[in-house]
Amino acid sequence: MSSNPKIIVLKTREIIYTLLLLFLAILLIVCLVLMFSGKLKKNEIQSGAAGQAQTQGTEAPSGNISGEKLFTAGVYTTPVTLGDSAVDVEVSVDQNHINAIRLVNLSEATAAAFPLVSPSLDHITSQILEKQTIEGITCPQENKYTSQLLLSAIAQALERAQNAE
Repeated sequence: MSSNPKIIVLKTREIIYTLLLLFLAILLIVCLVLMFSGKLKKNEIQSGAAGQAQTQGTEAPSGNISGEKLFTAGVYTTPVTLGDSAVDVEVSVDQNHINAIRLVNLSEATAAAFPLVSPSLDHITSQILEKQTIEGITCPQENKYTSQLLLSAIAQALERAQNAE
């Protein structure tokens, strides 16, 4: 019996290219699985909300039961970056109440580029003025990220109003 040995000659470069391609293929598959699985999105949203709450450190006023002063009266602004432009969220308070919330320096171009900003702020403002707190504010599903951005800016302004002397 004769055996016909087959000799395969592989160059080191070909082995490295093959291993690199295999690694990238596995990485792509893992990324696709993570992107399209619902678990990652839910965890990101929960950890993002927790991260915002930790960085803000804001305890929203829940009403003035004891008659003590909640805020230092005044107008407090927080800048919000929308694209390439900065818009200020202005919160007007007196000692015991949130009086008004509005956008300042909102150009027509920015309003056209971000059409959900004004309706989101109107929706949030009506709830905050009714409840006098930022806790328990509901955001419509179609503009929840815009609403979260605005709520964060309002919370920062209210924190400064509480801590101002």
